[in-house]
Formats: sequence, structure tokens, C-alpha cells
Amino acid sequence: MVRVKGSSGRLLILTEPDRIQYDFIMKDVTNGGGLARDPDGMIYDPQVRASLAVFADGGDTIRLEAAAAARAAHKAVERLRAHGSEGRGLSAGAVDVLLRLRTLGETGMHLGELARSAGMTPRNATGLVDTLEGEGLVRRDPAPGDRRAVVARITPAGSAWLDGFREPTERAMAALFHGFTDTELHQLRHLCLRLVHNQQRIAAHLTDSEGTTPA
Repeated sequence: MVRVKGSSGRLLILTEPDRIQYDFIMKDVTNGGGLARDPDGMIYDPQVRASLAVFADGGDTIRLEAAAAARAAHKAVERLRAHGSEGRGLSAGAVDVLLRLRTLGETGMHLGELARSAGMTPRNATGLVDTLEGEGLVRRDPAPGDRRAVVARITPAGSAWLDGFREPTERAMAALFHGFTDTELHQLRHLCLRLVHNQQRIAAHLTDSEGTTPA
């Protein structure tokens, strides 16, 4: 089951069939067509609003519309990132791993820690490191003090790859965020990370709840 906040602010518990329907609707409504502006000049998606109005059965759709907009924005950023990175032979996920390893330099990172820091499964992290190692951009070394463990480190070729990728990335982000002021960008970052923070709190609460057995 999954918990979502309803239009009245109540926490709703969805059973598995309900969750599947909810996930389907939320996926469907992030792909609307033309955008419009409300009387206050705020952009919204009429198709998304209409779909969610039916789903909410007359309730307030503002939280659902915000969730759909966040999902659509994430997909827009990832499409552009993936287009640029894949054109240079790497997926967006591999670029993220490379950036994390460059920050650490020679210290490197255990694969399990890399997976946790990047929010991915150990299998996915291992696969991305395999890809990067095959390209000569990352190397695996025995962990200091524990030769059974492995540390991933960026190579000079990996750093050079990122240097070459910097300029096209900056151009792409400048185009994507065209018209945004610095203040708006700071606000956008802040609001997105507030969502992340709330999700982390919910996940921790659910983990604690599931681990608690009634007396």
C-alpha cells in the first residue's frame, strides 16, 4: 500500500489496485499538450487539470497539479541531459556517477556508497561503473585496508571527458532556463529540495512504521 495526501489534506491509504490506478493517472497527466495561463498569469496545463479534476471527484487539484508539473519538469530536464550525454556515448546516469567520482578525486567511493549517494540500486551502480570502466573513464581499485572491497575512482580520461562536456551542458541549461531570473532559480532549487526533504521524511516514517510490531 501507499500513502498520499488527499485534496482535503488528509493522509490517504491506497490499496495495491488503487495505487496502480493512481500511478497510471499521474503518469498519464504529465504529458499534456498546450499550456495556458490563469487569470493571475500562472502557467497551467488544461489537459492535466481536466484529468485531475475527474480523479479528485470535485476536490482541490492544486497538490496533484503541482506533482504532475514537477514530474513533467524532471522529464524535460532529463530528456535534454540524456540527449547531450548520449550524443557523447554516455547515459545521464553514467554522467552523474562520473561527476560524483570527480568530486572525490583519488579518495574514490565504494560501490555500495555510490549507489546510496546516487539514489540507485547497487546493481545499477555496478552496471554504470562497468560502462565507465570499459570506456577508460573510471577504474576499480582495492579498498584501503580491505582488499576484498572495491573502490571506484575517476581516471584522467574521465576528468578530460567531463571538461569537454561542460560547455555543451552549460549551453543546454542556458537554453532550458531561458527567461528565469537568478531569484527564480534559487526559489526553484529551494522548492524542489523541499519536496525531496518531505519525501525522505515520509520514507523514514514508513520504514519505522513497517518495522514496528504491535504489542
